[in-house]
Amino acid sequence: MGETLWAQVAQDLTAGISSGRFPVGSLLPTELDLCAHYGTSRHTVRTAIRQLQEQGLVSRNKKAGTRVEATAPTSGYRQALASLEDLVQFGEAHVREVQATGPVTADAGLAAELGCAPGTRWFRISSLRLDGRPGSAPVGWTDVYVDPAYADLGEIVRAAPHLLVITLIEQRHGRSCAEIRQDVDAVALPPAQAATLGAQSGSPALRIVRHYLDQAGKVMEISSTLHPAGRFSVSQRMRRMIDANDVARSEAR
Repeated sequence: MGETLWAQVAQDLTAGISSGRFPVGSLLPTELDLCAHYGTSRHTVRTAIRQLQEQGLVSRNKKAGTRVEATAPTSGYRQALASLEDLVQFGEAHVREVQATGPVTADAGLAAELGCAPGTRWFRISSLRLDGRPGSAPVGWTDVYVDPAYADLGEIVRAAPHLLVITLIEQRHGRSCAEIRQDVDAVALPPAQAATLGAQSGSPALRIVRHYLDQAGKVMEISSTLHPAGRFSVSQRMRRMIDANDVARSEAR
């Protein structure tokens, strides 16, 4: 099957989903099972599943596996992000194309966006996120802000386009991310980013600001990502907490 093996695996899995062989809500076989079934490598299987993710057919969770979400492709990129592991998977699925790096001092507007004090100094890494498909529009624009002491990351991120910046910080500086705080709001796409993203200036965009904190609650990184409308959505699940006393009372009836 040559270079298109992953595409053929993706096509077969898609057919299995649309035909009901893998119904919505079910889990796909494990990566190892798929490797054995198709006689291919884990990298090929992961690339095929990534294609299904980008079409909104499946979602991935490191502990739960690959879950079927829909029988037909949807537009844009949809990902269930519930943990740092999910974000790492997102980083692996989308190539970072660095546009600019350098020091920046937060003015009033940037300080309000990041939740820091005006005048705070940062080292900024600006990049496009690409899904790897030829001719496809960028998924989003990300500005990552780190301590100026981590300016060495400016060159490293270019050599490791699949790794999240937080992962590089952990690897090179010995700090561990314990918590991520995420804020999502709707904004008008700024002219500078709109041109690079191939979208209309002032059109609707999703802005996601994430604060990466260590065990002591200190900021390791802040990222601000702009996604033009229709190119990215975040899927979350919420379950009601069941009180043990309520369960006992129900069973006693």
